[in-house]
Amino acid sequence: MISKCVTLILFAALSTITHGKELSVYIGTYTRGESEGIYRATLDTKTGKLSEAVLAAECNNPSFLEINQKGDRIYAVGEGGPVELRSFSIEASGDLNSLNELSSGGSGPCHISISPNGKFAAVANYGGGSVSSYSIDSNGQLVGPASTIQHEGSSVHPKRQTKPHAHSINFSIDSRFAYAADLGTDKIYVYAVDEETGELTVSSQADLPGGSGPRHFAVHPSGKWAFLINEMTRDVTSFRVDTHSGELSLIAKASTLPPDADSEGSTAEIVIHPSGGFVYGSNRGHDSIVVFSLDKNTGKLTRVENEPIQGEIPRNFAVTPDGKWLLAAGQRSHSIAVFSIDPETGELDYTGNRITVDSPVCIRFLKRG
Repeated sequence: MISKCVTLILFAALSTITHGKELSVYIGTYTRGESEGIYRATLDTKTGKLSEAVLAAECNNPSFLEINQKGDRIYAVGEGGPVELRSFSIEASGDLNSLNELSSGGSGPCHISISPNGKFAAVANYGGGSVSSYSIDSNGQLVGPASTIQHEGSSVHPKRQTKPHAHSINFSIDSRFAYAADLGTDKIYVYAVDEETGELTVSSQADLPGGSGPRHFAVHPSGKWAFLINEMTRDVTSFRVDTHSGELSLIAKASTLPPDADSEGSTAEIVIHPSGGFVYGSNRGHDSIVVFSLDKNTGKLTRVENEPIQGEIPRNFAVTPDGKWLLAAGQRSHSIAVFSIDPETGELDYTGNRITVDSPVCIRFLKRG
């Protein structure tokens, strides 16, 4: 009962984070069809109503986005194109103005993150199996790379794991470490981050069972726990984080699917609720969001439910800063659906609000300072 009360208090406190009634939503897409780049919409944080999306910036395959803590800059990878990284300023209108473009340091960039202190960016290159880091100048432009590290090795799957495939890279909450999930080698690489330059140096690694396919990674707001969603085995691995060394210690695994689910499909995204009490993951094929409750004393997850996304192929989804709403992107269904979040259980309820966006891949909310 005490744990539930704490979660409810945190949930109520988080409701004051969103400035005003409306929240800006930015959407990264694949531009292989009708999409032209990055889109923006507005979410009514009182009703969950999402406006129709409009083009914010024309660019090629901005499949993953990140917004800085100040809420005035947005960064995008350009997957499969001649320009691999872009930085933009966010104008008063909500439109994006290009600041600079540069190489990601490898082929097939698929993920970008910004350090909590706002000084650095890091990129994962899926095709080339490498990660790169950059500094961010006073104007918000990316500078570098400060470092590029090529992963080595392979794992057990005869087609998907013959070489490294860096799928994501995320910073620790104190910006001292970066965690790179590599699907091809079944490893999480832990890098120390130089506090002046952003250069990455190898610190340690965590090994996953062969054939897991590590994809995306999330660090708990407390810094004590971290969670990895495995694309190929469709489960989530919980880790204990050594906040001094950055090392990860495996705790347990939890399936992202109900026992009677079909064996086909894969996972994609993992998100921790702002209260820290719930963890969410997306299932492609099953086309659902799994809801886990978190034991904050042990780091273990318990599956609560699987909620259909009202679409197909949920590559990405996001929880609003106030913790009240979850938006799920259906890449194949060209849709974004809005769900309310139960503050006590974390369960999702479809609001009936669903908009059309061509090939949506990534959703980000504009947070201010």
